[in-house]
Amino acid sequence: MKPLIRTCLALLTASLAAAALAAPAPWFQWRSKLDGKLVCSQTPLGPGWEKATGPYRDSHCTKLIAGK
Repeated sequence: MKPLIRTCLALLTASLAAAALAAPAPWFQWRSKLDGKLVCSQTPLGPGWEKATGPYRDSHCTKLIAGK
């Protein structure tokens, strides 16, 4: 039974370490191909939009992530 407990503890530790290193998804400004309007979003808005600037840390697209 001890090998099973050790395996479970190792998996739990690995899962917690991975979760501790996780970061939120970055934000980007997306430009409408139709009228040029800018929108801040973490995910693509569809075929009518193109990535304009980013990545940003915040949902207002004001804090650029350095080095990217």
